This record gives sequence, structure tokens and C-alpha cells, in this order.
Amino acid sequence: MPKQPEKTRRTEWTPAEHHAGFTTEVMLGVQGAPTVKKHRKKRRTLSADEVVDGVLAGDRTVLARAVTLIESRAEAHRETAREILRRCLPHAGNSVRLGITGTPGAGKSTFIECLGQQICAKGGKIAVLAVDPSSSRTGGSVLGDKTRMELLTREPNAFIRPSPSGGALGGVAAKTREAMLLCEAAGFDHIVIETVGVGQSEVAVRTMVDFFLLLQITGGGDDLQGIKKGVIEMADAIVINKADGANLRPAQIACGEFKRVLHYLNPYTDGWAPQAMTCSALDGSGVDDVWAMVLRFCSELKAAEKFSAIRVEQNRQWLHSLLRDAVLQRFYQGKSVIEQLPQIEHDVASGKLPVVEAVELLLR
Repeated sequence: MPKQPEKTRRTEWTPAEHHAGFTTEVMLGVQGAPTVKKHRKKRRTLSADEVVDGVLAGDRTVLARAVTLIESRAEAHRETAREILRRCLPHAGNSVRLGITGTPGAGKSTFIECLGQQICAKGGKIAVLAVDPSSSRTGGSVLGDKTRMELLTREPNAFIRPSPSGGALGGVAAKTREAMLLCEAAGFDHIVIETVGVGQSEVAVRTMVDFFLLLQITGGGDDLQGIKKGVIEMADAIVINKADGANLRPAQIACGEFKRVLHYLNPYTDGWAPQAMTCSALDGSGVDDVWAMVLRFCSELKAAEKFSAIRVEQNRQWLHSLLRDAVLQRFYQGKSVIEQLPQIEHDVASGKLPVVEAVELLLR
């Protein structure tokens, strides 16, 4: 009988733990498998001239790197970031700035994707600055808006940039204003800022956009939550999303309620009466009507010579926002504060020093 060829011995799996009470085993992995090292080519650092030229040419890759640069907290990047913003500023400002907020699950990403596709189909260019909440423990963020807007990411005239909130308050990221200016300089004539979506505290975006849209849904529990004062007072329009199928009639009823509520509130924007509408981002019905309303808002305020006042207020708020950040940073970097803060923290924690008195000591 001819001799059979010897079979090649396969590498065995080595169980890490086995117990009679379990039907599965935890494995350590293939023993002796070679470690594969991936060599990633380091990208060349772009100069300020290259970044500015790329942004003004509408290069989305360079634009993404420019936003990353201005979001960096590294001291070496700050001067370059300031130069880039200074040179791009004269080319910014020629866009419609739309802020969108709403509770989680209201369909903000779906609405923005539907709106963005309609804008691109008409020859417009849209930049979406989406803000994702950062973990209070690790500082990490999911940044999943590109995944949720899969169809819009394929549009050559669309730019989607998710950014972590990084602990910034008001539902926006720390550098959202700067990123918006870069997008405008890159030729995007429609800027959409999607906030974190945490509730009534999202008011910072109001100070950096022309039109503030509050997206709502029905069936979220207590209907009074939707008509509480707060963010609703700052909205230029309230849109009830997911008005389709069995939810169409409840959405229409909710829209009527919001119209009655808005009638008794003082408008945030001088010269514009807040509107309430319904739409379905899922099938696209009503989304074009919402955008027509935004364009009507801009045209009416420009005709009344009130639109420029909105931009002036945005710049004023930007100044004070940066000033607060700079003052707070310099305070904590002060030599006397660095020396005294640990002991004051200890005295406050142990109950030896009242918090109010501790603040006065540090301020002095």
C-alpha cells in the first residue's frame, strides 16, 4: 500500500479557560501566528499658503485638514490657524447659515440629508457641521453623522464635518464659528449646523446662524415639554418631523398647537413671525417647503435692511465668546493661581473654607 503524504499540521487553538458547566471555551488565539506590522505613510504638513489656496479652490480634503488644524489645541498650530482664518475671512460670509436643533430621535440627520440632496440637485453647495457629544469621562466622541448621512456624503457638492463638543456648552463645538468661515471661503453657500440635541439648553447656536430651526416629533411623552419656554422662544420656525403614515394626523394636530403658542411669544428675530410646519424627512414631503421658508426669511429681512444686523450681532457674540475663553485660560495659567489652587481646593473639600470665600481669594 503506497505511503500517504504527511498532512501539514495546523496551528492549534489554545483554550484560555475551560469549565464543565460551559459549552463554549475562551480562546487565546492562534499560537505562533506572525505579527503583521502596518506601516502608515505620514502625511506631509501643509503650509499656511497651501491650506489657504486649497480652501479657496474648494478642495474638500484640504478643507478637512484646515478644520482639524483650527480645532487643534497644540500651541504650535495656533499661529498658523490664526493666519489661515485671517486670510480666509474676506472670502467668507456669502452663505445662508442654518442652525438645527431638537431632541434626540427627532430625525435631525435624516432631515439634513434630505435637505442637502435637494440643495445639491439644484446646483447649490452645502456644508454640514455636525456636533457630537463628548464623553465626560474619556473625552471621546462617536462622530457618527457621516454614517447616518451616507447618501449625502456621496454628493460632490457636499461637505460633512462631525466634531466633538469637547465640553463646550450650548450644543456646539468650541471652533464651530471658525469652521463655518472656512466652509464659506471654500465656496459652500449653504451652511448647516446640527447641534448635539440635548434639550432646552442649546442656545449657543442661535448666536452664530441666520435662521434657527427647532425640529420636533409627536408621541414623545408629555406634550407640554414641547411648548415650554426656553429654546422655543429663540426659534424662527418649528418643524414637526416624521409627519407620515399613521403619524400624519398627530403631527398636524401638534403643528396647530405650536402655531397657537408662537402667536403669544415675542419673535426673536425682528421683522419675522415664527412659523410652524410639518414634514417627513423619510419620504421628502414638505422639506422643500421648509427650505423655501428659510429663503423667504433671508429675502424679506434683506429687503427690510435688517439682515446685516444679524451678521453684526453674530460677530459681536463671537468676540465675547473668544474673550471669555481667553480670560478663563489665562486665569488658570496665572502663577499665583497655580500655586494657591491646590491648597484652596483642599480647604474647600475639607469644609475649612466656604466656596464663595475661596472664589474671592482666587480672584484677588
